[in-house]
Formats: sequence, C-alpha cells, structure tokens
Amino acid sequence: MAVLAACALLVVGCAKAGTAGTSAANGGGGSGGGGADGAKAAVKVGLLYSKTGPLAAYGKQYVEGFRAGLDYATKGTDAVDGHRIELAEEDDSGDPAKAVSGAKDLIGKGFHILAGSTASGVALQVGPIAAQNKVLFISGPAAADKITGLNRYTFRSGRQSYQDIRAAASFVGDAKGKKVTVLAQDNAFGQANVAAVKAVLGGQGASVDAVLAPPSATDLTPFATQARSAKPDLLFVAWAGDTAAALWTSLSQQDVFAATKVVTGLDLAASYPLFGPSAEKISFLNHYFAGAAGTPVEQAMSDAVTKAGSKPDIFTPDGFTAAQMIVHALEGAGGSADDTDVLVKSLEGWSFDGVKGRLTVRAADHALLQPMFQVRLSGGAGAVKPAVERTLDADQVAPPATTIAG
Repeated sequence: MAVLAACALLVVGCAKAGTAGTSAANGGGGSGGGGADGAKAAVKVGLLYSKTGPLAAYGKQYVEGFRAGLDYATKGTDAVDGHRIELAEEDDSGDPAKAVSGAKDLIGKGFHILAGSTASGVALQVGPIAAQNKVLFISGPAAADKITGLNRYTFRSGRQSYQDIRAAASFVGDAKGKKVTVLAQDNAFGQANVAAVKAVLGGQGASVDAVLAPPSATDLTPFATQARSAKPDLLFVAWAGDTAAALWTSLSQQDVFAATKVVTGLDLAASYPLFGPSAEKISFLNHYFAGAAGTPVEQAMSDAVTKAGSKPDIFTPDGFTAAQMIVHALEGAGGSADDTDVLVKSLEGWSFDGVKGRLTVRAADHALLQPMFQVRLSGGAGAVKPAVERTLDADQVAPPATTIAG
C-alpha cells in the first residue's frame, strides 16, 4: 500500500530474476558453508509475491525494486562476503493458501530467507510459517498492522496501515467531535485500516464507523451511496486492487466529493487519471511516488529501474528496501544464512539511508519507521501529476510500539 488500491491509502541490476522454483544464477550449495572446490555456498532467497492476480501490478513494482536494491546493496556483485545470492520467485497470486504452500516448498528446498507478500492476508499466513521454521521473512507492500510484532522472524520493508492513518490524520486538525467514515474492502487490508482509523482518530475524539464492501464486488454504487448517507465530516477511503476505477466512478456519480472531505492514499501512477475532475478535490496521503523523496538512494533506484526498461512506482521502494535489509543481515552473519537468529539481530535497531530517507527497523517490534507524504494531484486528463505538499517525519507517523508475539 495507497490506500487505494493496494494501497496504500490509507489508505511491491542485479541478480537475475528466476522463475518460480528456480534459482536466479548458477551456483550450488545450500545457504552457508562451503561448496564445490571450496567455494562459498550460495545464499538462497525466495521472493513470494503476487506475480499474477489482482495485485500483480504491485508485485511487479516490488520485484523490480528488489533487483535494483540487490545490485545497489552489493555494489553490483550480487554477493555478500563471497556468498552469491540466488533468487527464486514463487507466485502466490494473492492467495494465502497458495502462499503457504509456496513458502513450505521453498523452505523444504533449503531457503532460509523469504521476502515478498504483496497482500496482507498472505503475510499474516506466511509469517507464522517462517517462525515455525526459523526462517527470516521480510514482508513487502502488505500493510496490515498485525504484521508488525507478529514474531521475531518477521520484518517488513514497507509502511503499515497505522502510518497511513497518521498521515491522513494530519489533514484533519482537531478530530474531537468529528464523524469519520471508512470506506474499504472487507479483507485484511480494509479491516486493518478501520482498526487504525479507530485507534488514531477515534483516540482523538472522533466517532468512527465503516462501510465495508466484499472484495469480489464489482458494482460499487451501493457502497458509495452508503458512504454519502453516513454524512461524515471525513470519508477515509482504503481500497486495493483492480476495482479502484469503478469505486472512484461510483463516488463521483453519487456526488460524494461535494458532500464531504475525502482523504485517501495516492496509488500507483496508472491510477492518477482515474480520479478525473475530482482529483484536485481529494487530499492524498502517500507512501511514495516517483520523485517524492529527492534522496541519492532514490536516484540510484530510479536509474537502475529505468535502465531495466521500467519506471519506479509506489511499491518499488518496498522491494529495494527488502534487498537492503537482506544484504545487511547477511553482512552481519559473514554472508551465511545458516543462523537465522544472527540475521534477526543484525536487523533489529538498524537505521539506514533508504529511498524515502532515513529508515529505522525498530528493535522492539520490527516496525519500519519512515517518512510519509501529503500530496496533491493537478493537471488535466492524461497529464495528471503529483506534488509533495508536506513531508511527515518518521516520528510523526510512527505506530505505537507493540510486543513481539513469539
């Protein structure tokens, strides 16, 4: 996530990418130790993400970012301390059951590091599998707050719903006595946003209710009508997937933008034109858009992704950050992934320069502390462009610390 569509909204060169179940580069051996002729064994890293399915666009961004991040973090070697990093991709299609099967398959093949999870429901299922097998798992664009603190082997390389909502709350001012309605899908992502809005804005004195639509719904007019009928002071939209266009069309047709203030997350670039004439009427919170941060690391990512024939987008940094985290963890373990506890300790409390600026892996619960953005869209059809109105420091949007569950 941004909230939107995959969102976020409130409301992802280097080693060659492998195909499902295959390694990205030649090399033998397990995760550590010695290989043939005394060569150091390769480290196997499994990317478990939505290669297909409703969140495939986000998965593509994540993988492109990961490849760029791996090249950046290893200075073009695709190796740490002589241990070559081999990638394998598994498509979970956003299906938790398929993801669990894929994770178990990779673990059975000797993978000690997993990354990915475009969907929150997937991450919440893969995390426990990682803990049971003492495998390092770095979740990606999945935004559910419960991923933070899920267990000591689970981390995240993207933002979480609470950070989205804290960014959204910055638009509200004094929330006391205000009525806030959350329009979302009835899934892990949507429910996480509802819970976060209640925690943040409800905690500031606002009354919070929700309009939840089944993820499979294609006729969204009834839900837009319900949102308008609730007569909120603020409508907070948290939406993910390929029905985003239909949602914004329905909200426009029901004159919701004229009836209330709408806050949502700015999603991937392809979604910008979908807001139509209403774009300038919406207050956007944002995880990332190309050019938002203006950091040297962002430039390095942009150069690499562009050279590969693509463009950075909302969840490209999530993959880039995941690669940075994995390389750092391996550096702390001499390039070997055999001792996962060492990998975990290497990451806990680590602060580093990322795409969005200074990032910190909070040791207490593995939350990734990071900046967020207030954004406005402007321009006519076909030329809509985002601009940062305000950068929110990591401390301003930091989620409350939790206790790691296991």
